[in-house]
Amino acid sequence: MTKSRHVHAGMCGALTFAALVPLALVLTPAAPAKALEIDAQLGQSVLPLGKQGKVYLRLSLKGTPIKSTATRPAVNVALVLDRSGSMRGERIASAKAAAREALDRLAADDIVSLVTYNHEVDVIQRASRLGDDHDLRQRIDRLTADGRTALHAGVVAGAEEVKRFLDAEKINRVVLLSDGLANVGPSSPRDLAELGRTLGSDGISVTTIGLGLDYNEDLMSRLAAASDGNHAFVEDPEDLAGIFASEFGDALSVTSKDIEIIIECRIGFKPVRVLGREATIEGNRIRMKLNQLQGSNERYFVVELDAPETRTPGEAEVASISVDYLDLASGSRKQENAQATGRFSASADEVEKSVNKPVMTQVTTQIATERSEKAVEMRDKGEVAAARKLLEGNAVYLKNAREMYGSGRGAASAQAVGALKELEAKQATAAENLDAKAWERTRKSMRYDQHKSKMQQQY
Repeated sequence: MTKSRHVHAGMCGALTFAALVPLALVLTPAAPAKALEIDAQLGQSVLPLGKQGKVYLRLSLKGTPIKSTATRPAVNVALVLDRSGSMRGERIASAKAAAREALDRLAADDIVSLVTYNHEVDVIQRASRLGDDHDLRQRIDRLTADGRTALHAGVVAGAEEVKRFLDAEKINRVVLLSDGLANVGPSSPRDLAELGRTLGSDGISVTTIGLGLDYNEDLMSRLAAASDGNHAFVEDPEDLAGIFASEFGDALSVTSKDIEIIIECRIGFKPVRVLGREATIEGNRIRMKLNQLQGSNERYFVVELDAPETRTPGEAEVASISVDYLDLASGSRKQENAQATGRFSASADEVEKSVNKPVMTQVTTQIATERSEKAVEMRDKGEVAAARKLLEGNAVYLKNAREMYGSGRGAASAQAVGALKELEAKQATAAENLDAKAWERTRKSMRYDQHKSKMQQQY
């Protein structure tokens, strides 16, 4: 409700300086919104005395939505399209339609390049402003498909175009579409992961879109993950346009970049690993990087710690966190800080009641994702029965977790519980589709879901 600013004439002489202070405070401009909010919490805030065990630290980063498309950062993107022989017909037609739709989402000042590849690489359109006078859409229309697949060279050529206008304040991205195995040049998941790390360190993320059932999902997902990019599995070419729309919606909503995270664990708490993420652990210090964060999106990290054995009840500092990042709205680097604290207690009841159910749903997701990855490894070795048993057990683990964390005091949100239920159903479905006939589809779907869980990808 807005306060009235009218004052009765008979009261004017009674107004004092003290009475005017609240009005002055009301008129003070609000502080600008942060581009990034951080939050650090433990999976349980009360730890048992005299017992060494695991404790989970969840660090959450949330982006602030972009208020106006006029203020969004410019996009610098290379479209890298597979036009090898397997793309003939409906696939190349759908790829061209998706590329045209992507262009429709961009603005005149955005930088776009187009690279196609079969056994050779062609730079169809050099990196330039979309608003410049060129016939990019007509060039897309004229694309045809034939030949083999030089995927690595295609990504490198796309990245070179992005580098021509590389700018820390732009969204620098390569979007790769492929439907086949890389069979010309470097072609192993390790080769492509190394390329992804190199590009990620340059501030370029790579989104990989696998079409159909013949591409190498390990190669595509590792290339994306190493550069902090997105990955998608598209079985039906008709779904390409929707995936491209989601991808460019993601690119257009980035609010902060070049995010550096340092977690300093306090004496007695030993970092073991970061679930699902690459991280550097040196003594009690954890270092992680995030290429970008979108507005309205949450990216979180789950750190597994060994807790100390102690006989001293009371408060305990667990870790201090600093997050340094580039705020794209202001063009300046900023830092946010947080503390993770807990308490030691001899009361088993206190320990049990301190479980943070929303945090533990996210911990559960990451543990279940690790188990899903292990099941893929088993199935690849021909251990079908063992893989099925692991997936069925994973579904039960997820069911128990959602029942435990989705009810009672401090329950996780309906959305978080629903995500556990969806993952549970997918694990059960995968367990039923491990035979040779279904495995290609199942494996790609599992890799896609694993990537989404680890990266908190929104589509």
